Formats: sequence, C-alpha cells, structure tokens
Amino acid sequence: MQDVQATKRGGGFMLGSPPASEVFTPEDLSSEQRLIGETASGFARDEVLPLLDKLESQEHEHSVALVRRAGELGLLAADIPEEFGGLGLPITSSTLITEAIGQSGSFGITFGAHTGIGTLPIVFFGNEDQKRRYLPKLATGEWIAAYALTEPDAGSDALGGKTTAALAPGGRQYVLRGQKQWITNAAFADVFIVYAKVDGRMTAFIVRRDAPGLSVGPEVKKMGIKGSSTCAVYLNEVPVPAEDVLGEVGRGHIIAFNILNIGRWKLAAGALGGCKAVLAASSRYAQQRQQFGRPLASFPLIQQKLAAMAVRTYVLESMVYRTAGQLEEAVHALDLTGDAGQEAARAIGEYAVEASINKVFGSEVLDFVADEGVQIHGGYGYMQEYMVERAYRDSRINRIFEGTNEINRLLIPGTLLRRTMKGELPLMEALQDLQKELVQFAPALGETAAASDDPLAKERRLVDGLRKLTLMVAGQAVQKHMDNIEKEQELLAAAADLSIALYGAESAVLRAEKAGYPEGLVDMTRLFVHDALDEADATARRALAALEEGDALRAQLGVARRLTRRDPINAVALGRAIAARVLEAEGYPV
Repeated sequence: MQDVQATKRGGGFMLGSPPASEVFTPEDLSSEQRLIGETASGFARDEVLPLLDKLESQEHEHSVALVRRAGELGLLAADIPEEFGGLGLPITSSTLITEAIGQSGSFGITFGAHTGIGTLPIVFFGNEDQKRRYLPKLATGEWIAAYALTEPDAGSDALGGKTTAALAPGGRQYVLRGQKQWITNAAFADVFIVYAKVDGRMTAFIVRRDAPGLSVGPEVKKMGIKGSSTCAVYLNEVPVPAEDVLGEVGRGHIIAFNILNIGRWKLAAGALGGCKAVLAASSRYAQQRQQFGRPLASFPLIQQKLAAMAVRTYVLESMVYRTAGQLEEAVHALDLTGDAGQEAARAIGEYAVEASINKVFGSEVLDFVADEGVQIHGGYGYMQEYMVERAYRDSRINRIFEGTNEINRLLIPGTLLRRTMKGELPLMEALQDLQKELVQFAPALGETAAASDDPLAKERRLVDGLRKLTLMVAGQAVQKHMDNIEKEQELLAAAADLSIALYGAESAVLRAEKAGYPEGLVDMTRLFVHDALDEADATARRALAALEEGDALRAQLGVARRLTRRDPINAVALGRAIAARVLEAEGYPV
C-alpha cells in the first residue's frame, strides 16, 4: 500500500506518485497572485527591456534605479516577513515574480542575486536584530545585496575557500582576509553575504560595503549576461562586528548549501520566464518571415521545433510550481520573525533533490529553447538586434551557476542515498519490493493497462515503469560498488538523469490530471513522456552495460525493456497539433 505522505516528502517521487490534488500547479494560482505576476511582467516589459542596451553597456546607474523601482512595486519584498518591511507572500507568489523577471535578460540576474541568494540568508538564518537592521532596506531596494562565496580556487568545491576570519582582541569584531571572485552585483551592492573560515570552519558574515578594507575590482568581461555586474571582492583586514555573524560560527556551510538549494530552484523559475520569452519571439518571427513565398510557420520542421520548445517549457513549468508548492508547505509554519535557522535548514534541505533537478532541467531546457530560437531565426538569429542572440549567450551561464550541472547530477543520487541511510526515506524497502516483483516477473510490471477513461493511463503506467527502472539501475549500482559508489560518477549521473526524467514526466501527468485533462496539456504530456522514455532507455542500457555482462546483462536489459515497453505514438501529428496552438497563442500555449 502506497504511503501518500511519503510520496510528498523530499525525494518521495522515487516511491510513488502523490494524488494530483496534493500537487501545486500554475492553475492553482489565485487571481491576486496573477495580478502580482502581471505587475512583475509589466515592469520587465515596459521598464527593463527598453533599457537593455544601456544595461549591456554596463551603465550600472540604470541597474540600481531599476532595483529601486522594483522595490517601489513591492517586487523585492515577497519573501520578507511583514514585520521587517516585506509582504510575507507565499513562495508560489515569489516564484511567479521570479519567472516574470526572467524575461528581462541579464537584469534577471541582478534581481535574482538581490532577492534570492543575497536577501534570503538573512530572512532564513538571521536573528531578529539582523532582520530589523537589514531587511527593511533590502525590501525597498535602498540597499542592494550580493552573495560572496566563490573564490579563485574554490568554485564547485565551496568548502575549499581560503578566506579567513579571526576574532580580534576584545571579542567584539572579526577581521576578514581573502578574495572572492565572480560576485554578482558587486559593483553597486551595499551588503555582502561573505563566507570565511574561523579556525578552519566556514562561517557566514553580513558585511557592509563601507567596511574599511573592502574593495571591489573592475568588471570582468563575460560571454553573456553583460548587463549584470560581476567583479572580484577583496577583503584586506576588514573588520566585521561580531553581531553580524550570520547564524553560528562554524556553521556557515549549512547556510551556504541551503541557500544554494533555494537559488537552484529560483534559477529554474527564471529560466522558465526566459523560455516563454524566446518561444514568443520565435513564434512571431516564424509567422512574419516569408521564405519560398510562404511564412516559415507553415513549414512542418519549423512547427516541430516550436512544439518541442513548448513541450519542454510546459514540463519545466510543471516542475517549478510543483516544487514551489512543496517548499511553501515546508516553510510556511516557520516563525521567521526570530532565529529560525535550524528549522529553516531542515525545511529547505528537505527538497534539496528537487532543487537540483529543477536546476539541471531548467538550465538545459533554456539552452535548448534558445538554440532552437536562433535556428528558427536563421541568419538573423545571429544578429545582435534580435533578442534570441542575446538569449543564446545569456542562457549558457545557467549550467554553471549555483553549482555546475555535473555537481548537481552527483548531488541528486548522493542526497537520496544519504537520506536513505539516515532512515528519512524508505528507498531500501522500495528496492526490496521491486526486486521481489522483478524475480516474479509478474504482470504487475505493467505491460498492459486496463481499459480506462483516463486519456493518460498509458503514460501513467510508463511513469511507474520509469520509476522502477530508476530504482533498478540505482540499486544495482549501489549493490555492486557499495562504499565506492562516489567514484562511479558516470553511474551516478545516469541515476540522476533517470530521476530528472521521472520527476518531469510525473509532474506533467499530475498537472494534466488536476486540470481535468485539457487536450493541450494531454498532448504535451504524452509527447514528453514518450520522448523521455526513449532517452531513459538509452541511459539505462549504458549504465547496465557498465554493471553487468553476458547472460546477467541480457537478463537485466530484458527487465528494462519490460518496464518501459510501449507502442509508438504518432509524434508527428502531436507536434503539429501543439505547434498550431503555439502559433495561435503567438507563444506559450497554456
């Protein structure tokens, strides 16, 4: 019997699907929330986009003015409690804001660094005094925040940083020494969240820009996101009052890693906004551009590109808002007016796996959509006057930001395994049940589906087969390599890719079900599930071939085929139907 509560926990999608009624979807957004989204979208469209050329020229006075304008509109205050000048909105509302600002190019990076990784460490981990001193000004944009973790020798290896902090005589302040690299908003930030080691233990500090000894280097020259500020920050004997230690001395890694979890999911929300903007631009261009005496949009291969862009965007949207709902449920009970650090860490850490899944999928979907957008534009897509050229360059950083996609692919199975070993997730029991089922080779493997009025009954069965395939591959890898599994990065990445496909496919199915199976959502869900199964089959075959050989391998491959066996669908017809909706909507068709 499936434990519904277990499926709603972090990583619970590995155990079974929760009821669709328990999953948050964009269709659940209230009219008030949609008004907030429209405000954010209008701000991006009418106030940010007209200034993009000046932003890209590094005229930072416009970035500062836009941040403060966002503050006037309340867009910076969503996640800040009302007691400290914020709005205290649900996480689902701040998701909508982040998505809307995602259409605004590199300003989205400026905005996200301030509202996300710059402000949230104080929201979740600050004490009441720190919140009263900093959050009201961050909520209005009077002060702009930055996050200073990366160093020249510490990128993905965040714990390898060399910046130090020593308690000065008298115990009233710490002295920071070191260098931070690639710090977003550094040119104009007023407040930095800085990580330094106290006696070898990472500690977080709130550091003011006007602190003696703090200096900022010149802007670095970047491939994309040129409108954002990225500089080095130098800490030369910088005194920081002891009351500006964030959280506990020596526990800064807890803050860093959990804020990165939030940052990963917010990155996916911003990528979603970018996907919708590129899809809209590409749809309009395809209908306006004439070739061979007819619009580009009339050519089936162009239609299939638009469909593929829309399908991936739909699945990303389903994942982002599902995760937003999970995070909201986890943190809404926290008392953020005081010191909620330990409880906040537990609440955010609960969905670390889902955050990494969102980050990897979202960044790669945006790359795909931007690339196809350029292709649809042809030679014009390579010209700077068309937004897809900028979108193509800007999208590339997202696979590196907030932990590279390679690191996140290792984190997904690593976190699942760690939670299993701690007894927080009953994956071992699920694996044992699966092994019994596989030995029996019973019809329960799902070769056939009973007659049903559910238009996604076959896809639901395939999602369950994909779940079993993911468990089988991951279980085989752990059983063979045991304590050395961390060295088998290719197998861990394969398990991650299967997990990402599973979470995406399941999110799409549950959303379509909750919405009452509208034809447009059903078509996109069907196309994604079958495409995801094609990729999952190949991933599983590669992984199993690295684990077994001979008869044992053939037996495992046979089981894998049974788990995902399906009749082919008419993907051509589905793609054309989806593209027709994209063209009619002149963009995202939901």
